[in-house]
Amino acid sequence: MKNLILFIAIIAFQVNGFTAHGEKTITGTVTDATDGSILPGVSVLIKNTANKTATDHSGHYTIRIPDHLSVLIFTYGGYETKEVKINNRTIINVTLQPEIPILYEEVEDEYNKSLIFHQGKHKLVGRYQNHLMAMPSMAYESDWKVQNFNTEGYTTIHENEFLTTSNNPLSTFSIDVDAASYSNMRRFINNGQKPPKDAIRIEEMINYFDYDYPQPKNQVPFSINTELSACPWNDNHLLLHIGLQGKEIATDNLPASNLIFLKDVSGSMSSDNKLPLLKSAFKMLAKKLRPNDHVSIVVYAGAAGLVLPPTPGSEKETIIRALDRLSAGGSTAGGAGLKLAYKTAQTHFVEDGNNRIILATDGDFNIGASSNAEMERLIESEREKGIFMTVLGFGMGNYKDDKMEIIADKGNGNYAYIDNLQEARKVLVNEFGGTLFTIAKDVKMQVEFNPAHVQAYRLIGYENRKLKSEDFNNDKKDAGELGAGHTVTALYEIIPVGVKSDFIHPIDDLKYQKNKTKPAVGTSKELLTLKLRYKEPDGTKSKLITTVVQNKVVELQNTSDNFRWSAAVAGFGMLLRESTFKGDTSIKSVLQMARHAKGEDQFGYRIEFIRLVGSSGFLASR
Repeated sequence: MKNLILFIAIIAFQVNGFTAHGEKTITGTVTDATDGSILPGVSVLIKNTANKTATDHSGHYTIRIPDHLSVLIFTYGGYETKEVKINNRTIINVTLQPEIPILYEEVEDEYNKSLIFHQGKHKLVGRYQNHLMAMPSMAYESDWKVQNFNTEGYTTIHENEFLTTSNNPLSTFSIDVDAASYSNMRRFINNGQKPPKDAIRIEEMINYFDYDYPQPKNQVPFSINTELSACPWNDNHLLLHIGLQGKEIATDNLPASNLIFLKDVSGSMSSDNKLPLLKSAFKMLAKKLRPNDHVSIVVYAGAAGLVLPPTPGSEKETIIRALDRLSAGGSTAGGAGLKLAYKTAQTHFVEDGNNRIILATDGDFNIGASSNAEMERLIESEREKGIFMTVLGFGMGNYKDDKMEIIADKGNGNYAYIDNLQEARKVLVNEFGGTLFTIAKDVKMQVEFNPAHVQAYRLIGYENRKLKSEDFNNDKKDAGELGAGHTVTALYEIIPVGVKSDFIHPIDDLKYQKNKTKPAVGTSKELLTLKLRYKEPDGTKSKLITTVVQNKVVELQNTSDNFRWSAAVAGFGMLLRESTFKGDTSIKSVLQMARHAKGEDQFGYRIEFIRLVGSSGFLASR
């Protein structure tokens, strides 16, 4: 009897112990302490465990926590980490304080170059010696590490100037859906640094965001949308907004994919914001794959190799294990890696499918086809085989933006820069169709301005995408690709006829010929004619779309959120570039316009832009 009583007591103790160590559910919302905006993607960790979750697009989180644990840790890039005691609460709303950025400025005299670092009230000084930065000497100098001299590479951008319509009636360019410049710019600002001018491609900043354009009708793969109003930074000028909306296709209806993950695993990829982030990003993509999709993994360092043969999307764990096994080391045989990736894609080519290489690298190629010209020729020789390219850039310090832009542009592809997991989710999950599935290739735009109304014009951005007038009808001339559901936006600043401007530089009349305006044009209400050419993804002959835009100016306050948001982003880009054409643009005017044009912001990208603009006034020069 005593044994039975003892047995019951032990069971009761164990049950009570188990109950005492049960779980409870904690929910809440995480916001910015300065402006109350939501923060999506915040890491919520149970202290002393590996259990964590993240806030969703509305800043909300839910996590189950054992009763005997009592602290949550909230972490988000650019914000101070915060520990919160749970006590007896089940709803815990948290505000995070932006970090005080570490800013630096270069000071140079005839003897040496110094970096002066600022963090709050602290000032630290370091000096360059043999391309290395000596550690500043202060009480907490151990927080500073010797760094290699910055070797990031960017293509020089010569900003578009105003062209007179009488001498240059046609403006021709290739569309651009890349967004790498925006996230790269964000990386600099979040690090407290002003981005290099040539890192700012204004069209990529504008096209980082989706716009609310209507879906196309009939069999055309995109809709065309235009809007004309006063130019926000110059009252005497007009601003023309052109927007394309790619056809949205449900994921289940997208064609089967033959994807080649091409990974740079060289020694330059060893830091946390490179290969570890790369692997996490591709795990997200692996979870989106369907059973009829197949993935191969090619890696390159000192040499190139196939580490995963074609594997169906249903075998996600196999793909993820292969990613987990990757490690960094060795030199960078980028050319050999590209050749093997193209060979693998061709061997397992899917007819009427999506055949695509997804290259992930910092762009630091140093063995084999390493020069920009060699890389360009290699990719041009392969692109006609129906294989598309997506380029994902990682890292900082030795980042080679110029090489990756060439690979994407010449390889029928798109280009994004991944600076954190939230950006990886945007590119590979939220914009899955637009990033990986092309609905129209070699898309070119040509605008013919009416000299009766347009004295001069300037295309904002797209400096690296300009084409000759005769390229528009040349089907052999490569141009940009448009993905499923993607939007493309372009802006023209226009000087109307009769407006005096220092931006217009007249040329002498021609001696042997004259450009004559047709008599009917003077009375026409047409502002311009817009023409587009595109090819089907597997096509070789382009199709033409033509539309006319009337000289109908809408009051700025009556324009759409699309118009004002794109203008705000363009204005910020001009400020970062210290543009000659920025006019009356200021941080204050950009913020005001952006806040009133934010519109629907499902994933928080627009509120993040507003925060970036607000903090940019504190940036130090590079």
